[in-house]
Amino acid sequence: MGNLTLSASLGLDAFEASPTKLQPLLTEDELQLIIRAVYRQVLGNIHIMDNQRLDSAESQLRNGDITVKGFVRAVAQSDLYRSLYFESSSPYRFIELNFKHLLGRAPQDQAEIAEHVRLCQEQGYDAEIDAYLDSEEYNQNFGEDTVPYPRSISTQTGIKNEGFNRMFSLLRGAATSDRGKPAQLIYSVAANLATPIKYPAKGNTLAYGNTRKRFKIAYTTSKTAAQLQGYSKQQCVVTYNLMSQTMQNIHRYGGRISSISEVA
Repeated sequence: MGNLTLSASLGLDAFEASPTKLQPLLTEDELQLIIRAVYRQVLGNIHIMDNQRLDSAESQLRNGDITVKGFVRAVAQSDLYRSLYFESSSPYRFIELNFKHLLGRAPQDQAEIAEHVRLCQEQGYDAEIDAYLDSEEYNQNFGEDTVPYPRSISTQTGIKNEGFNRMFSLLRGAATSDRGKPAQLIYSVAANLATPIKYPAKGNTLAYGNTRKRFKIAYTTSKTAAQLQGYSKQQCVVTYNLMSQTMQNIHRYGGRISSISEVA
């Protein structure tokens, strides 16, 4: 890597969508800006202690043994990230934050979420993280040396207009972190409904409409369940407040959701 320089300011506003990129002739202070930018983006704006830093990965970045993308991968596959967002969150929260932290956007539809839940269940945690970083979307937008950033809060090719609203639902201000919050997009993504724009505000209550609405979830069971029951296609009707737990249970037992529709 040699010496590198910072081509864009880190920025203190959580909603600033300006890339931070490495170029030749970097000082140690500028390298630290890059490192802090990665920690802040990937770890969801938490305060990181000195003993939580990835010293080995930082040294590899400094020596040119890995790129910024490699450092992002190391942070996302670290025990710290795993404990923050995989072990202590629902599968849906984990997935929506992976999209936010690694691709700089919100998930576009239920199919994307379901595919990543399946991937994580079948191939494991590291494969789930690799799926974002090795994607063509990541390479086109960030390449090897740009720190991921919330790119979908401005117009971007390939991102639906709805993605703008959903990203604001995940971005709650420079003074807040992603830790300890429930899934924010279950209602709008699962039911394919518009998400009201949620500008930075105090509190974390969900405000996506009438939570007494009912939804029909169509899904297929796992092969084992299908053999025992004689069929694989099933459906159930649940209220919104039971939707998250129901979908988690379906995926937990190897099922796949094929559609979700509102019941009139």
